[in-house]
Amino acid sequence: MIKTRGFAVVTGYANHKINLPGRKTPQSAGYDIEAADDAVLPPGQVTLVPTGLKAYMQDDEYLSIHIRSGFSIKKAVSLINGQGIIDADYYNNPDNEGHIMIALFNHSVVPVAVKKGDRVVQGIFCRYFLTGDDREEGKTVRLGGFGSTHGF
Repeated sequence: MIKTRGFAVVTGYANHKINLPGRKTPQSAGYDIEAADDAVLPPGQVTLVPTGLKAYMQDDEYLSIHIRSGFSIKKAVSLINGQGIIDADYYNNPDNEGHIMIALFNHSVVPVAVKKGDRVVQGIFCRYFLTGDDREEGKTVRLGGFGSTHGF
């Protein structure tokens, strides 16, 4: 059977006991994703929190990353970009193996502790469509992560 979409642990976290994301109820759309390490989010700043995960999917899909509402409300934390988008070609890129990092912003006036295993965000696999007159802006292969398609 060919795997169409899912999660795997990146090489650098192979011995860190990373839990693969799961849905908590049969109707849950999102797969809960945990922090791979402890982190402290300074007030008014962005912190990248590692997940130890990469995601694979079909070419016409992406993984949509959303903050978990309970975590956000209790900790006054959000994703700095509102929603993260993990493209299919991010998986196994040569720069960082497709490691999903979560860019969290602390809105409070005190540091916020994130513990390894805290369910921070949820990922939802989505399909997208192209316009009828879509044309690739080159045949460049993704080499890295954050901002790696800048200038393509």
